[in-house]
Amino acid sequence: MGELTRRSFLLGSLLAGAGVLAACSGAGAPTGAPVTASSAAVRRLEQQRRTAGQQVVSARLTPRPVEVDLGGRIVSTWGYDQNLPGPLLRARAGDLLRVEVDNQLPAQTSVHWHGLALSNDMDGVPGLTQDPIAPGSRFTYEFTVPDAGTYFYHSHSGLQLDRGLYGALVIDDPNEPGDYEHEWIVVLDDWLDGTGRTPDDVARELGIGAAPSGGDGAGMGGMDHGAMGMDGMDMGEESMLSPLLGGAGDVSYPHYLLGGRIPDDPMVFTAAPGQRVRIRFVNAGADTAFRVALGGHRMTVTHTDGFPVVPQDTDALLIGMGERFDVLVTLGDGVFPLFAQAEGKTGHGQAIVRTAAGELPPQPRPDELDRRVLLGTDLASRDHVRLPEQDHDLYHSVDMGGTMSPYRWTLNGRAHPDIPPLNVAEGQRVRMRMRNMSDMFHPMHLHGHTFALADTGLRKDTVTVGPMRTVEIEFDTDNPGQWALHCHNAYHQEAGMMTTVSYLA
Repeated sequence: MGELTRRSFLLGSLLAGAGVLAACSGAGAPTGAPVTASSAAVRRLEQQRRTAGQQVVSARLTPRPVEVDLGGRIVSTWGYDQNLPGPLLRARAGDLLRVEVDNQLPAQTSVHWHGLALSNDMDGVPGLTQDPIAPGSRFTYEFTVPDAGTYFYHSHSGLQLDRGLYGALVIDDPNEPGDYEHEWIVVLDDWLDGTGRTPDDVARELGIGAAPSGGDGAGMGGMDHGAMGMDGMDMGEESMLSPLLGGAGDVSYPHYLLGGRIPDDPMVFTAAPGQRVRIRFVNAGADTAFRVALGGHRMTVTHTDGFPVVPQDTDALLIGMGERFDVLVTLGDGVFPLFAQAEGKTGHGQAIVRTAAGELPPQPRPDELDRRVLLGTDLASRDHVRLPEQDHDLYHSVDMGGTMSPYRWTLNGRAHPDIPPLNVAEGQRVRMRMRNMSDMFHPMHLHGHTFALADTGLRKDTVTVGPMRTVEIEFDTDNPGQWALHCHNAYHQEAGMMTTVSYLA
């Protein structure tokens, strides 16, 4: 969010609309005042989550200007340390996570804990759940981590996500069998910072109001899709169309990273033939979905967005921004490419999986990418994590739309911060229709909750909605506060595709 966006979040999207229902129906239409992050209900719920003898996991993040080696290419950017992704944070379900953030950036920042149903005052959305962390200041996030799974953390200020301000967060389940010999955490990203452009340069070219990554503007100007992109590349040179997702993004990137490295000098994972590996995939990209495959292998998908699914075998996975998938693979004998094709774009990320001596073939793109490709919406939830069946108390409709000229992305026809909130009350079952009326896919992310896809019961917090497609979700309002709902394309979010699920009491 730009600074104007942050200042206006509560005013423009919450308080001014507290009595307005956005496409809301049902006998449970709520009334009352917003339950803010500082409300007693938020503090009380966090106290209920805490237990005697609770394990405390402490860490420190220092966002600052850094030089990062992408694998033979040194770039100047912002990061949490000298490596990409940032430090791995790891705890067990039920632990107390305490992370001090020491802001050494020349701009305000924040940290959002993506996918966690945590205490609202720790969610890390400036202007909604906290004040931004000023340059030279510190802020400590402290909360109980509720659910095991694969998550990640990232800045929720401006376009800082599209720099290097992200890292993986793994919450372990002590009761999981761990029936594998290796665990690999694979973070995917699209990269442009330090290559002659910054994300803010690209935002201005798209027509988003000029805003440094700490942000000082959220206006929109007019511009066509032929704007100049990275490294002088004409953004119109790429069609950016996907047979699975339609419009596949707005930004052409010079690099795509797997584990923080470009394909010229990739990460190498080593194991023995016949061993089983659990791969945790995280898409930290700002504008790119990735089609992922391991050459010569099939993958068994076991989790998405932290929650277990009915296992499914597939050749490839399509991972939208903000989505996470866990897979199991039994490794063959040889050298294999772990390949992440930028969906609908030119370029890829790559690592090497080695179980024997030898070299990769000259053309490492695996055939598996063109076989069965699984999307998150193709999965079904395991029975024990399904929401209990019950009628909904409240129904919300959210229509996604947008234009390239002017560059403006909307929910229910309006752009943040001028979108009325989606009001709810604690203790409700909410059903929400998310209808994509644009020709581009949108990975929609709800903070503070996991929802269920209404048709399959699949538990997720980020769902990719294709062009002219509709997804209906259900969730229980069991975590009071003010929660962002937005597209996880960082440029769509910055250009207005964001609102608030607002608890009233």
